[in-house]
Amino acid sequence: MKKRKGLFLIILALAIILINIKQKNKGNENNIVIDPVQPKYEYGILVDSLDVSKGVVQKGQTFGEILYANHIDHQEIAEIVNQSKDVFDFRRVNTGKEFTVICTKDSIKKACYFIYQENATEYVVIDLTDGVNVYRGEKEITTKLVVSSGKIESSLSESIDKLGISPRVSIKLSEIYAWTIDFFKIQKGDAFRVYYENNYIDGEYIGIGEILAAEFTHSDETFYAFYYEQNNKPGEYFDEQGMTLRKAFLKAPLNFYRISSKFSRNRKHPVTGQWKGHFGTDYAAPKGTPIMTTANGTVVFAGRTKNNGNFVKVKHNSTYTTQYLHMSKIKKGIKKG
Repeated sequence: MKKRKGLFLIILALAIILINIKQKNKGNENNIVIDPVQPKYEYGILVDSLDVSKGVVQKGQTFGEILYANHIDHQEIAEIVNQSKDVFDFRRVNTGKEFTVICTKDSIKKACYFIYQENATEYVVIDLTDGVNVYRGEKEITTKLVVSSGKIESSLSESIDKLGISPRVSIKLSEIYAWTIDFFKIQKGDAFRVYYENNYIDGEYIGIGEILAAEFTHSDETFYAFYYEQNNKPGEYFDEQGMTLRKAFLKAPLNFYRISSKFSRNRKHPVTGQWKGHFGTDYAAPKGTPIMTTANGTVVFAGRTKNNGNFVKVKHNSTYTTQYLHMSKIKKGIKKG
């Protein structure tokens, strides 16, 4: 009796489904559409029949503790650490980094996969489905092309900020035009237009990619920049005539806040009060700001003197030599030769 009752209920349920389909497609009997169930993947792993949980490495938490909490015993943890030596050192898991544990859907919930998100794109997978297999992977980056433009009111960075776009755009523009434009001298009314990549992972914005083209108008003169890669070498920027934007000398040796004292043949000394030449430019910038040579060359002195403090002298060719004085320190490894 119970079997017949169960069979009757199944037939009744099927009849109701068929009636509903027929009603939805009444007058359009030849176009029945049934949406297929899409398989779900995490890090390239089919997880339809598995349980997925995500977490963040807590302060003081170790890799072993995370695995042990997911029913991986000490012997298996030791094997994972041994197998991963040439791939990733799991002793270096960092606080705040995300991880994903993919487990069986049962009462034990034993981990089948453990994924450590090393950065926005790269991750490490521990596959425990058949022994221990450790490998690296990368998330797919989706790129969208964007054009942004604006006018300078006070500074390039402020104008970029008002547009609500990444501050990296202003940094990269200043790097592209470092040989062409003195950004200390940009003024109100100067303008820019930039064509660049925005990158996304899983629909979330992760930052800009390359700037593909730019146009900067300064003092009524327009400067163009076009990104080009050749023969698998790192890309460079060229103007509309196909000439490289990398000139012999940079306009400035660092990203600075202001010029505190300009080059002058007759300047009153701030300490002695005497009038004499100041054959250099003083840049005011926060302590620790990186300083670059304005051109390729050879270090002929790196050390400290009474009047110059920490300084480096670079010979560029038979004509030009530059000096970098009063630095907070000289980077390790910089020496004569």
